[in-house]
Amino acid sequence: MPETVGPNVSITREKLIDLLNEDLEREYQAIIAYVNYSQVLRGAAYMNIAAELAVHAGEELAHAITIANHIDYLGGMPSVKPKPVKTSEVAEDMLRFDLENEKETIAQYRRRVKQCDELNEFAVSESIREILMQEQDHLVSLATALGIDPPNPGIAD
Repeated sequence: MPETVGPNVSITREKLIDLLNEDLEREYQAIIAYVNYSQVLRGAAYMNIAAELAVHAGEELAHAITIANHIDYLGGMPSVKPKPVKTSEVAEDMLRFDLENEKETIAQYRRRVKQCDELNEFAVSESIREILMQEQDHLVSLATALGIDPPNPGIAD
């Protein structure tokens, strides 16, 4: 029987575990993409962002460990597979791929905060809020490198 905490709860602990595993797979995707892109970006215009992407890879690893810990805490088994990673020979394409991935990640984490709060998992939602701040910093860095305004990721449905 699904766990609920009241009549207006639309998420179960089991569903939250599944969604967090999708988030974990997105973190794995980000780690792989940032490691790859940080090493293959070419040209003087991209040297600063390449170094920053290497830092982002480490931050994404920390996020993955945190999300895996939450999945375990909730009684689930953390996923071991990444979402697919897009690659390109074109530096701007790589940055756009990262920007799109960050938008999706932010939208999903915004939804996850609400879902955790709905289940009264306030410590998990606070932890995800901290991750969100770094993800938004990544979004701003990527948009800046692309010479565009940071897009509003919205919130996942």
